[in-house]
Amino acid sequence: MARQKSTSPEDDWPLKAYKNLNFLNSPAGRPIRILSEMIEPAERLRKNRIYNTVVFFGSARTIPLKEAKLNFKKVAAKLNKHKKPVKKIQQDYKKAQIQLMTARYYEDAALISKELSLWFKKLKKHHKHYVICSGGGPGIMEAANRGARQAKTESVGLNISLPMEQYPNPYLSKKLSFEFHYFFIRKFWFFYLSKALLVFPGGFGTFDELFELLTLIQTEKTKKHMPIVLYGKDYWEHIVDWNMMLEWGNISANDLKLFRVIDDVDSAVDYLKAEIKKYYLKDIQHKI
Repeated sequence: MARQKSTSPEDDWPLKAYKNLNFLNSPAGRPIRILSEMIEPAERLRKNRIYNTVVFFGSARTIPLKEAKLNFKKVAAKLNKHKKPVKKIQQDYKKAQIQLMTARYYEDAALISKELSLWFKKLKKHHKHYVICSGGGPGIMEAANRGARQAKTESVGLNISLPMEQYPNPYLSKKLSFEFHYFFIRKFWFFYLSKALLVFPGGFGTFDELFELLTLIQTEKTKKHMPIVLYGKDYWEHIVDWNMMLEWGNISANDLKLFRVIDDVDSAVDYLKAEIKKYYLKDIQHKI
């Protein structure tokens, strides 16, 4: 007769609460999950001496110029093969046209990020640690991290788990790559360390983040100076009628001074450098 395997008293011992995954992933464990997304990034950022960021927002759907050109060429070739109009191909052609038009924002975002990152290297010599920060995903976010990589500097990526396009881009610094579940905690980390913000053409997420930050500044819930660049005059002046908002009395003339619309790389870089120098680098201005 085979012996029964003896069991240790510890086998039936209750789990400690912080090891109980069923509890931690339950509704009751939500406050702990929220705190984890506050505390773990704080500790990792502190260890890596990340105290100042310049944040890039924009569409996850914007693609590089090289990819946009290739897509357009393929779709145009398909369209030319068909004598009669094919609705699906026509739709693809229109999409490829728009991607080709907006690809410049990807390229400009990467170039601005690279230029700022090269400047950050000089600041680091004076013990001023600045890095590029993005949402960690594709599109404009990828362009921002890509530009930092081209400058051979590290950058932060605050990714969030979504059922659609959001995935970590390949240009992230692994030790500065974060994965969030809660949008509001992710926003906190965007805003808490940021010293400037660039907003490229985007959709709901981009507008959500932009207007929340504008509201915080407008209502003086944040006291720090925050230069905001809305990049792409054609987009911002057509999508949002700021003057109509003013005319309707929903904002004041001073609110229109909270941001600046800029349409070229050099102007954006020069403006942000000047603002950061003026408000955050007074002690080393003469050295840089």
